[in-house]
Amino acid sequence: MSFNTISIIGLGYIGLPTAAMFASKEKKVIGVDISQHVIETINAGRIHIVEPELDLMVKDAVKKGFLEATCSPQSADAFLIAVPTPFLPMDSERSIPQPDLTYIQSAANSVAKVLKKGDLVILESTSPVGTTEKMAKWMAEVRLDLSFPHTHGEASDIRIAYCPERVLPGQVVRELVSNDRVVGGITKACSALTIELYQLFVEGECVVTNARTAEMAKLTENASRDVSIAFANELSIVCEKLEINIWELISLANRHPRVNILQPGPGVGGHCIAVDPWFIASSAPEEAVLIRTARQVNDSKPGWVIDRVKSTLLDFLQDNPDKAIGEVTIACYGLAFKPNIDDLRESPAVKIAQEISSFHRGITLCVEPNISSYSGMALVDLCVASKSADIHVLLVAHQEFESHRPESNPNYIIDTNGLWSH
Repeated sequence: MSFNTISIIGLGYIGLPTAAMFASKEKKVIGVDISQHVIETINAGRIHIVEPELDLMVKDAVKKGFLEATCSPQSADAFLIAVPTPFLPMDSERSIPQPDLTYIQSAANSVAKVLKKGDLVILESTSPVGTTEKMAKWMAEVRLDLSFPHTHGEASDIRIAYCPERVLPGQVVRELVSNDRVVGGITKACSALTIELYQLFVEGECVVTNARTAEMAKLTENASRDVSIAFANELSIVCEKLEINIWELISLANRHPRVNILQPGPGVGGHCIAVDPWFIASSAPEEAVLIRTARQVNDSKPGWVIDRVKSTLLDFLQDNPDKAIGEVTIACYGLAFKPNIDDLRESPAVKIAQEISSFHRGITLCVEPNISSYSGMALVDLCVASKSADIHVLLVAHQEFESHRPESNPNYIIDTNGLWSH
């Protein structure tokens, strides 16, 4: 099939790089987003996120006329849906977060209105098992004049598949090309057409399975990481109690040829590892015991960090009786959910910084080199915090912090990443 026009629904951390990648192959790409700011920024040849190389790709694609952004879907040959999948609000009846598929359903309904026979629709959003099949039903309800694969199989007018992104923030442009893709079509014809589309730029292997297995594969990848991180985070808490240097311990243990313990941190953030395991747990709450426990361990780590901050604050006041608590300055280094990006989604660093700012009567400073402002927090330069703070809380191992150990009160450092503790 000849894909003359490709539409990307959702121009965030995955949608925009994917749109730019197709546009770089001189395909007409129509990006769709509900944010007018995002639309105007992209149409001006700029980007609204931090991702290496992406700014030049978008600028070039817009200049050459291969990429444009708009607020509603238009006719195309293929549609990729890359919208958020948040949680529903928790209540007393829920012990496990439940996925909110509102954004996917809204995107599917809007795409359905402009579908024509032969079109391909791919869901890229991380989703609970069975979402792709639900998406097919939602679109079929809007377009009674077209046939869909869940009812008409290989003879359907519309092809539908699930193909999740598997990229690392900060390396998205490179990994979109090099990483393998898991393709889960509702039918074999759906998978074949999906592979044909991605092979426009993907150099990795496109591995075919069914839609449900593809959905579960994405969740499993991130749940596996979550369990491994939970072990490291729990180990760090144990070592603190036993007065053992966690960083030295992990370094020694990893000398074993079959041991690879990850590095602990202040928790787990982002819209993948911190979210995806709950999709499994919500689908099988009685069976997913380890997955659920790992999530709880990682979710509790920010609270443990906050307790350490409070303890260090008391130690500082005891060592400096001439200072009142309102005169103590605490600096938090990093707000992003991982190093060297501007993505604050589900960031434990943000939760910790906000909590410190809430309970501390003195000044709370935040250093985040990848953003220019953040509501409710005083962002300052690294040098300012380093020289003026009484207590230093390292939350994210940004490269800017590697060679810049705090100058003031170096004995009052809480290093959650080991960057200053090795």
